[in-house]
Amino acid sequence: MITSSYTAFFKELARNNNKEWFHANKKRYENEVKAPFLDLLDNLLPNLTEWDNRILPDSKKAMFRINKDVRFSKDKTPYHAILKAGFSPNGKKSILPGYYLGIDATSIHVGGGLFMLRPPELALVRNHIAKDIVALTKIVGASSFTQNFGRLKGEKAKRLDKSLLTIAEKTDLIYNKQFYAMAEFPLEPFYNSDELSGEILSHFEAIKPLNTYLSQAFDLS
Repeated sequence: MITSSYTAFFKELARNNNKEWFHANKKRYENEVKAPFLDLLDNLLPNLTEWDNRILPDSKKAMFRINKDVRFSKDKTPYHAILKAGFSPNGKKSILPGYYLGIDATSIHVGGGLFMLRPPELALVRNHIAKDIVALTKIVGASSFTQNFGRLKGEKAKRLDKSLLTIAEKTDLIYNKQFYAMAEFPLEPFYNSDELSGEILSHFEAIKPLNTYLSQAFDLS
């Protein structure tokens, strides 16, 4: 279970984000941060793999590394101040929609959908929306979705292909370059709690119809 030690580690890391401090506290990281995070993922995976058997049943493969890739970043601190995991068909870096979990020192971030879309995949999604606008608006307007996430999120394009302008009159979601939901809530109430996995799964379940809809854009059979 995640405890206050998880929070303490990340608060200290924020003040000491360097390799020397991290290596000196490596056992704390392994025992008080990484291990309980992986245990939480293990609790989530049976439900997720039941929903989609293409999701890999391996918590270690779902978890992102705490080490940053700083090659192209102005911020050269070597570690993320959060642990993150992605659950998508065929792996966390899949182009297909999936589920996201991040836990930092004080907050739990739960979301899903499509975060990174290259132009060919974005075209597929927009064409799918054009063919079935009603289904998408019903999904993101459902009370289960709005109560958990509010609106569908995503950066919007300033311009749109002329063939899609009539669709834009019916929904501005066609302008989206990303299609995802995200919620944030405090970590502290879930210290030492068996209820955390259930809370996360309830959010994932609210995203499930969106992921099913978006996945249909990639079904070219």
